[in-house]
Amino acid sequence: MIVSGTVDGLHYEQHGGPIAGREVVLMSSGLGGSGVFWAPQMDALTAKYPVVLYDHRGTGRSARELPSPYAVQDMADDMVKVMNALGLERAHVVGHAAGGNAGLALALSHPDRLGKLVVVNGWSRPDPHIRRCFDTRIHLLNDSGVQAYVHAQPIFLYPATWLSENHARLQLEEPHHVAGFPRREVMLARIQALLDFDIDEDLPRIPHPVLVSASSDDMLVPVTCSQRLADRLPNAELQVAPWGGHGFTVTDPETFNAALLGFLEGDG
Repeated sequence: MIVSGTVDGLHYEQHGGPIAGREVVLMSSGLGGSGVFWAPQMDALTAKYPVVLYDHRGTGRSARELPSPYAVQDMADDMVKVMNALGLERAHVVGHAAGGNAGLALALSHPDRLGKLVVVNGWSRPDPHIRRCFDTRIHLLNDSGVQAYVHAQPIFLYPATWLSENHARLQLEEPHHVAGFPRREVMLARIQALLDFDIDEDLPRIPHPVLVSASSDDMLVPVTCSQRLADRLPNAELQVAPWGGHGFTVTDPETFNAALLGFLEGDG
């Protein structure tokens, strides 16, 4: 049974049965913001844990307006609002890119609300290559529009071989992504929040167990960003998948899911 609700404009769903007395996993997606990003993880996770999905503010079924100014810390604060709505004192957080960065911000601002943290293809400070990729996406959105932005997006997310093999699937999905795309100003504000994110000097203050998960062929976020996180966080372990791109939770879910469950079930 799926329990859904809305808090302060944030749409959320609870999967995997009742949460009382159980460890709960809160999933926070990347720039796209939609909770459905985590579909390849749901069967594996809900067999063992209640799982909470939500759509980031400005995306999906959540309110399409953002506060101004907008920062990654606002994303972290929204996680707390979802947890409060469900009566959760704390949760394990699994975040991809923007969601992982928000999890790091949550660890600093609300340490008592976080159990374990999984950061997938995240970073702690601005990186020149990430900035170059986001600058390109900004120009696509501003100069060529939503259709061009959405059409190019898979290039940043997936390996070339996977793109070729899944061309028909991507063609079918593209109109849906265009139809559900946030307003241009919202997407630009979300990108700017990620470009402004810098907690590198604060990493040693995060004591929580952290799985830093990355793909060695990530086109958008260099694997060195994840290596830096693992090196500077006091209680982190690093998982590097050999293939799968920025979205390797989608292209190779078996590898990611095995590491994820092993980490959540471990003693750390």
